Amino acid sequence: MEGVIFEKLAKVAEKTGFSGAEILPAAEIVLDRCFRDACAANRCGAYGKCYMCPPDVGDIDALMAEVGNYTHGLLIQTVSTLEDSYDFEGMVEARKKHSRLTRELWKKLRPEFEGKALCLGVGGCGYCKKCAKQDGEPCRSPENAMASLEAYGVNVSLTAAKTSLKYVNGQNTVTYFGIILFNA
Repeated sequence: MEGVIFEKLAKVAEKTGFSGAEILPAAEIVLDRCFRDACAANRCGAYGKCYMCPPDVGDIDALMAEVGNYTHGLLIQTVSTLEDSYDFEGMVEARKKHSRLTRELWKKLRPEFEGKALCLGVGGCGYCKKCAKQDGEPCRSPENAMASLEAYGVNVSLTAAKTSLKYVNGQNTVTYFGIILFNA
């Protein structure tokens, strides 16, 4: 029965517009607390400014333990073509597309999970133009708020290597990942 359900989840992801989707046991998700250090370096400028980013998203050890509370993950991927390897605008648009598709898929699949499930996306939440944290207000859209794989300590490249999904998809492309963790 699991195989049929797993196949259905992957097909829904591909019909939503993802380039690839694959189920893997949660035990195969590679976790590494060093990703929190990358967040703390604040290269993206969101550290401490967004509820879904560190340090506000939670303690790294607790978040990595939360990943371990699930039995499976639906790893999802988008691959987008860029004009060239310096096409920053193309990367930003591809990230937005990936985040939109991830939220769309989460909305479709959430009812499928009878128990608890967790959706992690790419980079910071980005749902609101300005996170309510910056105004000292509660999250304006908790049903759409989404933390990143890295905020939970997921090593995306090593995790993808355990599947048929490629982390690098050729010159002038950008690849983004997300995951929906669930119990089956």
